[in-house]
Amino acid sequence: MLTANRELAVHDNWADRMIIEYEKGRRGLSQMKNALDPEDIHDQNDKSKLSEMVKDMSEAIEWMKVGHHPGARGIEKKSAYQKRSLVNMDLMPSLDIEPKQRELTEDEKHAIRDVLILLSHRERECFLLHKAQGWSMSEIARELHISKPTVQKYINRAKEKIKEKIN
Repeated sequence: MLTANRELAVHDNWADRMIIEYEKGRRGLSQMKNALDPEDIHDQNDKSKLSEMVKDMSEAIEWMKVGHHPGARGIEKKSAYQKRSLVNMDLMPSLDIEPKQRELTEDEKHAIRDVLILLSHRERECFLLHKAQGWSMSEIARELHISKPTVQKYINRAKEKIKEKIN
């Protein structure tokens, strides 16, 4: 326990401390999973659930380490978590900002339709799930039962067709 507290004291930001706590939790789950009897049917079910929990914790740890969804492009951990100016969030104004919504004009709707109509069904599906719904390529691949590189290919094709249409 003393080494764990010393380890936490060395890390001066909350993200690093949280990563350490999650890693300890993941180790505990792994130990529980390894202690189960592989012959017992109830233990097999528990082992499956624990495996999923370990996997989820690993993804969360990776997310915290890179500062964004693993595999996605974006802001890095140092920029996201280590800004000294954001240490005390009480000094910040409320972040409950709601963007103003507006209706699209008929011309804008037609322009969007004209661009989307150029795409194949799969390109449109992958592009809209990724850009409009914010799904990761892995999530899209799982949902559509295709590989992640295939999702990437469809999205890239869609971007190229949209770029050509706009230009």
